[in-house]
Amino acid sequence: MTNLQDSLYKEMLITNRSGAYCSTTLVGCNIRKYHGLLVIPVPAIDDENHVLLSSLDETVIQHGAEFNLGLHKYQGENYSPKGHKYILSFEWEKVPTWIYRIGGVKLKKEIAYDTNRFRLYIRYTLLEAHSQTTLRLKPFLAFRSVRQWTHENGVADKSYTPVENGIRMCLYNGYPDLFMQLNKEAAFVYAPDWYRGLDYPKERERGYESTEDLLVPGFFEMTIKKGESIVFSAGIDPEQPDNLNRLMSEEIQALDPRDSFYHCLVNAAHQFNVQKDGYHYVLAGYPWFKCRARDMFISLPGLTLSIGEVSQFEKYMETAAAAISSYVHKEPIPVSVYEMEQPDTLLWATWCLQQYGKYVSRVKCYELYGPLLRDIMEFILQGKHNNLALHENGLLYSNGKDKAVTWMNSTQNGRPIIPRSGYIVEFNALWYNALCFCSQMLTEIGGESNLAQAAKLSELAEKVAASFKDVFLNEYGYLLDYVDGQMMDWSVRPNQLFAIALDYSPLNVKERKGVLDICTKELVTPKGIRSLSPKSGGYNPMYIGPQSQRDLAYHQGTAWPWLTGFYLEAYLRVYKMSGVNYIERQLIGFEEELFYHCVGTIPELFDGNPRFSGRGAISFAMNVSGILRAIRLLEKYKIEEE
Repeated sequence: MTNLQDSLYKEMLITNRSGAYCSTTLVGCNIRKYHGLLVIPVPAIDDENHVLLSSLDETVIQHGAEFNLGLHKYQGENYSPKGHKYILSFEWEKVPTWIYRIGGVKLKKEIAYDTNRFRLYIRYTLLEAHSQTTLRLKPFLAFRSVRQWTHENGVADKSYTPVENGIRMCLYNGYPDLFMQLNKEAAFVYAPDWYRGLDYPKERERGYESTEDLLVPGFFEMTIKKGESIVFSAGIDPEQPDNLNRLMSEEIQALDPRDSFYHCLVNAAHQFNVQKDGYHYVLAGYPWFKCRARDMFISLPGLTLSIGEVSQFEKYMETAAAAISSYVHKEPIPVSVYEMEQPDTLLWATWCLQQYGKYVSRVKCYELYGPLLRDIMEFILQGKHNNLALHENGLLYSNGKDKAVTWMNSTQNGRPIIPRSGYIVEFNALWYNALCFCSQMLTEIGGESNLAQAAKLSELAEKVAASFKDVFLNEYGYLLDYVDGQMMDWSVRPNQLFAIALDYSPLNVKERKGVLDICTKELVTPKGIRSLSPKSGGYNPMYIGPQSQRDLAYHQGTAWPWLTGFYLEAYLRVYKMSGVNYIERQLIGFEEELFYHCVGTIPELFDGNPRFSGRGAISFAMNVSGILRAIRLLEKYKIEEE
């Protein structure tokens, strides 16, 4: 912790169920504009998150000597104060916990979030002290969007209003009041001042502006006795100070421990859950993603079913069903689910419901989601999607020349960097799988109309299987990525994996083995599956530099952990029990990642070449889901074999 070269880039994330989060580094130094202790949505302004309380500096005072435990980076590699040198230890079993040692003083610090309110708790406990000790807390305020900066200005309202054991402030119109309170009476010394030139190296690394100014309104000061706990709270409504310690303890009590690889991933899975207006959403990732339809459907089974949370799946699906139903009936979508119009979204939704049917039962799946599946299939079969046409050969065609239509959606100057268009391999693998699944389910349910519909879907599936091989399977034994008339993309990409990983594959065992072998040889890394083979043209595996440079690498060789779930599923289907040891070795590679980047979770992507560094968003739903699915798959396979 005292070696900044090692600890400065280790980040942490705490969330609640209301869309608020706290994120900074383990040494408490913010290195991104997205970092802050109290970061919340402010719907009155926009649909972004906003940083209200950026950081809180602690100072321990004994015999008139001040020891500041804070850490900030300023321009020109200047760090002040250098409080990280007092960190004795850091651990995170339920909440992040620091122990500071300053001479004969030992101070414990813990951070927790209120589950359903915009409220942060920080508790300080004096473990050891041999003389009178004073604690000073200095808040740094931002009141800005996570996508913007704040700079010294004359508009900010520096005034404050006293509240019980604290103060209330609001720097700008449109923002809620920020209540900062303590469970013990404290003196507030009003000394407003701008701290200028705070520097955020992660933003500079990503090619953006990287400095801002923050307002410090003054500081709270109080004595603290050995064994005493003082709780600081920051929220948008007042609280009875006497309740703070109890409320924080209750929040900590309700948390799951992070005592294993699996439990860390379960905790991470819960962090993507945001509740708003009675609906449950899956955030695509932190800190900058919203709820995206495709990500939601790919993530849902791993984030819920793989950890035994069936009722949570149903809650998320209630939100998703509202979005799907409105979309297919051409009505305004009543929920905040983005990108429903993407042509493969409904195909992923069907796959998602299929996983529910496998986990619970197809009968229950039909009871709950039968009408929804019928709507989806009719919508596709009748060609109602404006960019998903069902051709005579049974395959689905989508135009992706001018606008990115697949998960490989990076763009430059408004145009897709990888213009995947025409017959797209994973679209048609998902389509074949959807036809077979719906046909099987209707057959099991029975009834004259269901059986008639099942027969039609089954007949179409046979046609799709034949066309799929004709169009995609090449003489080298792998699948073309997309085919549009005379244009065939021979790049070796991971999208072909879906054709061998899904429950129903249009390929026979020998063909599946051929596809798997080439993917294993050219795409597998210890941190996920490459988005492009090093042998293919345009390979660009390092996700670094400014936005334009990163966009070119985003799907051109970087490794994606979520694809590992599908790869391992395909591996087990081909190699059966003999693949189990290999899969365990693959999963071990991810365990060490919980100690880097954002502690306890998996980042968005990794470089495709050594050292396979983690990049992008600090926590990504599809990746956490993919690894949880792989763990469950492995366990299930072992049980079945036994």
